[in-house]
Amino acid sequence: MGQFVPQIEALAKPQLRELPPFRPGDTVKVHYRITEGDKERIQVFQGTVIRNSGGGLGRTFSVRKRSSGVGVERVFPYHSPRIEKLEVVSHGRVRRARLYYLRELQGKAARLRVARDATPSQRPPTPSEPPPDSSES
Repeated sequence: MGQFVPQIEALAKPQLRELPPFRPGDTVKVHYRITEGDKERIQVFQGTVIRNSGGGLGRTFSVRKRSSGVGVERVFPYHSPRIEKLEVVSHGRVRRARLYYLRELQGKAARLRVARDATPSQRPPTPSEPPPDSSES
């Protein structure tokens, strides 16, 4: 059985792709190519990543969003050629790998804390304070 593993890996290698790094709790926009009849279009699905699953070619991630008051979850194959682009909108600070508890929450309760970057170079510059006026003494 071990003799076939290198051959399988060689077949899977050209199909692997790199997406920007993201984790559960991050809000992402997935630009997904959809075929309707003989036409193709790009549909953007924006939501919170609630889980990453698997590894290798079968790796998937689930994204959840609220649409017209109804929760919608979608599972995307990580290495799918139908994913045009993935944008990370914001990083959420969570302490779990599976955020299934978000299914029961609504409104403000379903919000996640925003993660703060540790490196100051990634943060936007803060406006400097104006000099104090000495004329109003």
